[in-house]
Amino acid sequence: MAAISYDSPAILKDFADRHKIEYPLLADPQSKIIASYGVLNPEATGMMKGMAFPGYYYIDPNEIIREQYFEAKYTDRFTANNVLAKLFPELAEEVSQKVEAPHLGLELRQSDRAVAPGSRFNLTVQVDLPQDVHVYAPGVKGYKPIHLELDSSPEVQAMPPSYPISKTLYLEVIKEEVPVFEGKFRITSEAKIGANPDFIKLVGLNGRTVTVSGQLNYQACDKTICYPPTSVPVNWRLEVLPLDRQRSPEAIQHK
Repeated sequence: MAAISYDSPAILKDFADRHKIEYPLLADPQSKIIASYGVLNPEATGMMKGMAFPGYYYIDPNEIIREQYFEAKYTDRFTANNVLAKLFPELAEEVSQKVEAPHLGLELRQSDRAVAPGSRFNLTVQVDLPQDVHVYAPGVKGYKPIHLELDSSPEVQAMPPSYPISKTLYLEVIKEEVPVFEGKFRITSEAKIGANPDFIKLVGLNGRTVTVSGQLNYQACDKTICYPPTSVPVNWRLEVLPLDRQRSPEAIQHK
């Protein structure tokens, strides 16, 4: 892993020393590499002129760009763990907690324990169904599908959840095919911490704890019984860190 910015080597060294960064920080003070990758921010002016849109490229061992994750606003950015969650889901969850739920195993995971204002992170519901038990997938007709519902919040914007590909189950008794989930599967949702000035003031110098809450609604069935629909509360806690407003020494600052 390496990071590149329009900053000078002196500024990058000062920043790396303060934050104890051990991976390479590459200087592109004329923004030539940034421009060649097509991520130069044309709206950045003044001391920010030459800045790139914040984001990540995933480049394979053959130097081919396989994935890219970029934001249009400087204040918004994917966390590194969120990108890892997209590329290698089994490696990325920094925090996990088990939740009691009828008829299935339930574990809540999140890509990050701590985030900064504007961070886009990942929330995951890991479901483990016993053998011969299924839940109905979204889009099913006449049955109650599994549904992750996240509460609205002024502090956190949650995106619509993403579900895996369902399988088709043939119900012999009623001669009907229905979309279901079986075994282990994940429901994921990206969320973003606010970055507006009012929220940044609330974060202050000491940080702030926020909770993303909601419920998982589902109806589990086995070969002979469809259990009553149920709703299980879910929540994830995050520490929102204050923004680093410290600048490098004046002698090496952008002019």
